[in-house]
Amino acid sequence: MVFLSEFVLPFKDPVLVFALMLIITLLAPMVFSRLRMPGIVGLLLAGVLVGPHGVGLLERDISIELFGTVGLMYIMFVAGLEIDINDFRKTQTRSLRFGTLSFLLPQVLTTLGARLVLHFEWPAAVLFGSLVASHTLLAYPIASRLGITKNEAVTVTVGGTIIADTLALLVLAVVAGAAQGEIGIGFWVTLVISLSVFVFLIMWGIPKLGRWFFKNIESEGVSQYIFVMALTFLAGYLAHLAGVEPIIGAFLAGLAVNRLIPASSPLMNRIEFVGNAIFIPFFLISVGMLVDISTLFAGLEVWLIAGLLIVLGVIGKYGAAFLIQKWFGYTVAERHVMFALSSARAAATLAAVLRGYELDILSENVFNGTVLMILASTLISSFTMESAGRKLAVEIADSPSTTESPDRILVPISNPNTVENLMDLAMMIKAPDSDVPIMPLSVVRDADDAEEKIQENNKMLQKAVHHGSAAEKNVQVVSRIDLNITSGIVRAIRELGITEVIIGWNGKVTARERIFGTVLDNLLASTRQMLLVSHVTHPLNTMETIVVVVPPNAELEKGFGRWLRTIHILARQIGTPVQFWGETETLQAIREPLGKMKPNIEAKMQPFNEWAKFPRFARRITTDDLFIVISARQGTISHNNFVDRIPRQLSRFFEDNNFVIIYPEQASQFQSEEQLHLHQLRHTISENEDEQREYENRSVVQPGETRSEV
Repeated sequence: MVFLSEFVLPFKDPVLVFALMLIITLLAPMVFSRLRMPGIVGLLLAGVLVGPHGVGLLERDISIELFGTVGLMYIMFVAGLEIDINDFRKTQTRSLRFGTLSFLLPQVLTTLGARLVLHFEWPAAVLFGSLVASHTLLAYPIASRLGITKNEAVTVTVGGTIIADTLALLVLAVVAGAAQGEIGIGFWVTLVISLSVFVFLIMWGIPKLGRWFFKNIESEGVSQYIFVMALTFLAGYLAHLAGVEPIIGAFLAGLAVNRLIPASSPLMNRIEFVGNAIFIPFFLISVGMLVDISTLFAGLEVWLIAGLLIVLGVIGKYGAAFLIQKWFGYTVAERHVMFALSSARAAATLAAVLRGYELDILSENVFNGTVLMILASTLISSFTMESAGRKLAVEIADSPSTTESPDRILVPISNPNTVENLMDLAMMIKAPDSDVPIMPLSVVRDADDAEEKIQENNKMLQKAVHHGSAAEKNVQVVSRIDLNITSGIVRAIRELGITEVIIGWNGKVTARERIFGTVLDNLLASTRQMLLVSHVTHPLNTMETIVVVVPPNAELEKGFGRWLRTIHILARQIGTPVQFWGETETLQAIREPLGKMKPNIEAKMQPFNEWAKFPRFARRITTDDLFIVISARQGTISHNNFVDRIPRQLSRFFEDNNFVIIYPEQASQFQSEEQLHLHQLRHTISENEDEQREYENRSVVQPGETRSEV
């Protein structure tokens, strides 16, 4: 009997309830994908089935409501996080226009419909109209899965969401205030001041706090995730105190930390994984639980109300998407995607109808009709996004690409303390559409204990594999035994078809005939691939500006397009503007191809030809800037005496800054096996020992370590 009592409906045991929710989250999308229907629809209908108005397996209690609220805020947060800030700034006027139209058209149509068809009083009619004027980005996970979130139409729609929802919630605040007799000058003054303070705290305070945290707190995935989530829900609570819904705070929190969380970072992967696995499905199931099937048989008024909301809501939202599409020249697929993203209702609508019902402005039939409209709008949104999103993804895939050839990035590593910094840079500059793995390399000199050292280094390189896996990046560990370190790296480059090599800076600059020391000088002499020397002292995601110094004639080099594309990708990943410093002819050569690279980045050209005054950059560059110097190998078109002095000046004036020296790809040099072998035999045993020591120290100094003296 005790056993049977555990299965009394609805289930109360928290372990059983959570297990059932997870089973639904697992099976519903799988079943509906086989039926060629969106997984979101499956979760919604599963909520209807197991909810209190279905078979009654689960009760929509406080725990379900809690997870549902977290899931909704998660959707809004991720939408703000994934939005492209550069495009958002360029399209903020378009977002404002779309958000306003997307609010006004359904608001006016539905208000008039409530007055003329349902004969509501004006307060009830206006609040009734606001039920369809807002929208929830319910189909955004589908857009994210299809890889179209960077499209301008999607960016405009996401930006317009905050406008439409804010206006709809202001309507709720005004109508509720009028019903309680609170409308007056004090009401408006309080509302404006509270909203202004709230927006300032979020958009100014959170980026400052986030940048400080990522710079000063140990890089630990769990603590970073908890920190970001705490900021999100704190922003939601501040929004509540300011008089608007918490979803507004979650969206603004996503915008505020947007530049601090690159798309390719492990933290971004953790955020998306947890949301897609737990919180967002729980929200969809909780929405389905609201649907009461019995209301379908309660009378014609519920059907009339639901039909009015559905039809006029669709006309209003589609009309806004149609006008914006014609206004700005978007494609038909983009118009349908805009409609799909803006046609679903949930959060703001539920807040409005519940508040209206509590104040006796809206009736129970309106509440039931609204719940049916929410279900219908989510189905329309999901099906439309699945269809239109695929068409838009095909259009994007068929558009011209700026990619020259697949990125094949080699990262020679010996010091375990530098693994994450070098791998982070590799993941940042890797083309997003490339599936070629990043290759951390371990090289050991040929000696009696070589095999033992290889085994030790392979264990160390598992850290690189783990770091790449956290960001869902392919990582392929490579090990070599060779005459010396340079030879092992060069042979790996040749055998693996490497296009870029990232190696750490050791802070050591040697005699005149050498720039850095044995390993790097020999790599420059023995290879033609693009080489990046990385000195990373602060996390890349905390950078505010990328400053690039370009020598004269750099545009004439073979590798000009590749390094420019690398900086473009890096700027997109970090989300920062770029300043290019160089001579006028060089800057003009940069401007044209950079303008053709999509999506666009915010770039500023600064004429500069006083190369003897290069140290003056030390006054301009802060610890919040990433300083990139385009250098050149000896004998190339852009090589000059100044280029050889750059490493020494970086050692002297920029020790506390993030900087990267890029040696562009060159035309073929001496690469025959005989020449390479003769070049390697020049080294004595003592040079090999110095080389090994330099290679192991070639890294950013970590806390507690000592940097080699210049």
